[in-house]
Amino acid sequence: MKRYLAFLFGVSSYGIFFATFLYLIGFLANAFVPKGIDTGVPGDAMVALAVNAGLIAMFGLQHSIMARPGFKAVWTKIVPRPIERSVYVLFSSLALIALYVWWQPLPSVVWQAPTPAIAALCTAVFALGFGLVLVSTFVIDHFDLFGLRQVFLYLRSKPYEALPFQVRLLYRVVRHPLYVGWFLAFWATPVMTVGHLLFAAGMSVYIVIAVRHEERDLVRYHGKDYVEYQQRVPKFIPRLGAVHAAIAPASKRTATSTGSH
Repeated sequence: MKRYLAFLFGVSSYGIFFATFLYLIGFLANAFVPKGIDTGVPGDAMVALAVNAGLIAMFGLQHSIMARPGFKAVWTKIVPRPIERSVYVLFSSLALIALYVWWQPLPSVVWQAPTPAIAALCTAVFALGFGLVLVSTFVIDHFDLFGLRQVFLYLRSKPYEALPFQVRLLYRVVRHPLYVGWFLAFWATPVMTVGHLLFAAGMSVYIVIAVRHEERDLVRYHGKDYVEYQQRVPKFIPRLGAVHAAIAPASKRTATSTGSH
């Protein structure tokens, strides 16, 4: 029974995540959802800045701390290992939902697209960003990243094995295409308001800090494989004409390593 409950929890957590992800698109675009980033009657600007900065910090701390190996080592003594990733996904979704609910509008315009053509271009880059985020998760392993693979293997009474280190497709050009997608999605907008600027800047700062911690963990985990990868492939901005050679999973190579990129 507990295997079925774990699987149901994992699927439910994923469903909540995906709904939250879709809502984020409408939230930043101020379209299709009940409350966008600029929706509502503006209140005291300083209070709004403090509340919004706090919400971004809350999301960043939750998202980063729960991803660290040290936290996981302690956390999995409380939470069953097969659902650990699903719990992380759920908590991340709840942090975003809290941000949507309590976000304070700051609709003063900082800049806006001067022509319809430039506005359309901004919207296209915005859509490209979200598309890049989604595609990047599938290049790694979408279902492992969001906990579905873990609970499915547990349901089938099969042991979980971490994915092997590999470099494919987008990860041959930059080390973090998923974060590049987030940068594009956060910053590309036809109308940049104070609230949107705060969100984009705050989330960008979080990403830069998170990547430093994430890469330290990856170096500890993968050793020289990841160090060589760091030396050859830039973090965010591609080098013109430079593409890292594909790296097959460890099972197809002489060296052994785990994880995925």
